[in-house]
Amino acid sequence: MSFIRHVGKVGDRKVAIIFREVPGESHMCLIVYTELLNRHLHDALMNCIESDIGQSSENLADALHRSYTQDGKIILHVLHNENLLKKIQTELVVMTPTPTTKIKLNELNKILDEMKQGEEAVRRLAELDASQGLQDPADVARRMRGPTPQSGALDDASLAQQRLEQAEKMEREANGLIAEAKRLRDEASSLNPTVSKKPAKAKKVKHVA
Repeated sequence: MSFIRHVGKVGDRKVAIIFREVPGESHMCLIVYTELLNRHLHDALMNCIESDIGQSSENLADALHRSYTQDGKIILHVLHNENLLKKIQTELVVMTPTPTTKIKLNELNKILDEMKQGEEAVRRLAELDASQGLQDPADVARRMRGPTPQSGALDDASLAQQRLEQAEKMEREANGLIAEAKRLRDEASSLNPTVSKKPAKAKKVKHVA
């Protein structure tokens, strides 16, 4: 089953989500009612959404600004000039990345914003109320935020590589300290030949019972 970003519904009407959040108004978004578009503009919009650039863009507006209609016009400019961009509340939009998957845009925005700061949102996804119509929110959110490096617990090979890198770093630091200590001893010897180059041994402290 294909997974398509930037598409959803407001009631029974299909929409394309141009901006998930309006700058300065995080509770609002910018959409286009796709049923209002003529065939040529609709086809150009959908081709952009389904393209690699559309699916990899955080906001569809970024892709539409770099995509063109058949007559060579920037799609985003056409939508703006024809007054087709509509600002509505995010809670009214239900994202439909697949025919059987739904997630409210305001909840999705909150999750994606948290995911930018870390994976803490994964825990919260499990706490979302299934009665709100959200289906498999963790999977939905991961897909909606686009391609990211695979996360999860490190396996033994990864842990071993991590330990090796830490050990090599410590060895480099230790070698650097040894070289610096030798330089300082040589410098001390050149300033005062009577000073021993060998580091002084620490005196043992007797503990009185």
